[in-house]
Amino acid sequence: MEQIIQQQIANAAAELESHLDREINTLDAMSSDDLNALRAQRMNELKEQAKKKQEWLQNGHGEFDELPGEKEIFEISKKSANVVAHFYRDSTERCKIFDHHLKILAKKHIEAKFCKINAENSPFLTQRLRIKVIPTIAIIKDSKTKDYIVGFTDLGNRDDFTTEMLEWRIAQSGVIEYNGDLLTPPDKARKEKNLLRQSKKTIRGRDESDDSDIDFDD
Repeated sequence: MEQIIQQQIANAAAELESHLDREINTLDAMSSDDLNALRAQRMNELKEQAKKKQEWLQNGHGEFDELPGEKEIFEISKKSANVVAHFYRDSTERCKIFDHHLKILAKKHIEAKFCKINAENSPFLTQRLRIKVIPTIAIIKDSKTKDYIVGFTDLGNRDDFTTEMLEWRIAQSGVIEYNGDLLTPPDKARKEKNLLRQSKKTIRGRDESDDSDIDFDD
């Protein structure tokens, strides 16, 4: 086990060093004209990002709003390419859990519009989207329903799932920007990281124990 962990650390360090070397070599090979062109390209990208951000905020992104009626979801989907819509019911306590996490994610991911809809007041839309379980999150991309998060099944089937878990699940639909590993749930990744850290501590503890065995007769 100790050898496997040490090899993993060595491989990761070697890969990082190789990546840095490639980046440095690329920059060294660039002329002043290349650097100016790269800088201009980056400035244009930043300007475009700022423009998009302004448009998102004007369209109500960054807030987790409740829609007053069914027609509003159609209006929103015309203005926003990415929509995360929570279909809730007042009598269902689990809906409040979704609300809590979605409020946080709405402020973090302004690239998508987060909203909630009372399913009881939206019979046409609920039937059209075939929503039978409450709570359900419908994920809409480019005016088409792309995915559903039905209850808490995909979130560990537990009420105390983390905001990161819901973020990871929504990101699988491609409607929010996500820097993590889409193949591994964050809760699982966190457990594996903790296990690796504990293993390192155990190995370090053994090394320290070996080092403390000094021959005082020398």
